Amino acid sequence: MNTNKNSEQLSAPDTQSGNVAPRRGFLKSFALAAAFCGVAIAGAGQAQAATTWKIQSVWDAGTVGYDLFEEWANSMEEKSGGELIIKPYPAKSVAADNNALFEAVRNGVLQGMNPFTLYWSGKIPASVFLSSYPAGPDQPHQWDIMFYSMGMLEKTREIYKKFGLFYVGPIQHDANIIHSKKPVNSLADMEGMKMRVPGGMVAEVFQQFGVSTVSLPGSDIFPALEKGTIDAADYVGPAVNYELGFSQVTDYIMFGPPGVMSIYQPVDLMDLTVNLRAWNALDPELQQLVEDEVRIYSQKHYLTIQKRNIEAMEKFKEDGSKVTRLSQEDLEKFRKAAIPIWFNWAGKNEDARAILDIQLEYMMNETVGYLNEEDIKGM
Repeated sequence: MNTNKNSEQLSAPDTQSGNVAPRRGFLKSFALAAAFCGVAIAGAGQAQAATTWKIQSVWDAGTVGYDLFEEWANSMEEKSGGELIIKPYPAKSVAADNNALFEAVRNGVLQGMNPFTLYWSGKIPASVFLSSYPAGPDQPHQWDIMFYSMGMLEKTREIYKKFGLFYVGPIQHDANIIHSKKPVNSLADMEGMKMRVPGGMVAEVFQQFGVSTVSLPGSDIFPALEKGTIDAADYVGPAVNYELGFSQVTDYIMFGPPGVMSIYQPVDLMDLTVNLRAWNALDPELQQLVEDEVRIYSQKHYLTIQKRNIEAMEKFKEDGSKVTRLSQEDLEKFRKAAIPIWFNWAGKNEDARAILDIQLEYMMNETVGYLNEEDIKGM
């Protein structure tokens, strides 16, 4: 072939005339070509090297929540073409508690976490408004609108950046509901009851209606109800609460008006948060993939849990549990009591106030109509 002939001519010096320059030129060219190929091969290897993230969830191993998270995390390697590997870890497997989890992600021991956003109210005051709160926005789609259409996501990322963190996005979960030993058909029925509820804003609003609030870890709720040391208890949604045996120690489940499972924590959001350095190290296209996949995962996580809730409510019914509902009028009274408490919490921090301002704008818009100027006059 012509290529071989040319090679022979290049590699055969004219020894009789003493002219060896062509051979030296060839060797120099060959060395440069080999060096270039080596760099190209190394570069290709680097481009294909996978980034590995270790992410811990607050879901315990064996729960539907962790199963869903694990499935999503393991899917990211294929979806990213092998560029991003996410190794999932259940609650307490790397970081022993919530405080340790927060610091582990900040310090890069873990690259990310999948927590309930409200866990950080003591560290990030604005987080009390990054998940539902008493009588605030009470539908999952409302939170997606505020995050993705009204600038709340960008503001949240700005806040988290101060802590060396990147808030990827919210993950829809469920409502928190109350199980009671006696029927609660109105706010007046709660007066004098001893009830386990979250602390902070939620407890403060319930106290306005004569409730004696108690803070208990989840593991202590069943025995407290069984012994009668409390009259009622809030926890998460029906699916999990049924598995915890609440139908064995209570007779009633308190919901809000039709369409509202909970008037105090109706949209209990989780999220995906990663170390800021780890996030910035990702290629922009890979960052966009992660953001898109979190939104897809949020929907799957929510819908799967809601399906389990529907099934669980049938089981509660079979066990004899009865649903009681507060009225729309009760909800309005609850909101009126909650509004000053919203502003008290927002007043603790500029970032918290900035988030609440976005939500007030939305709740006062005629498409929602939860508030008007008179409701917040003088706040």
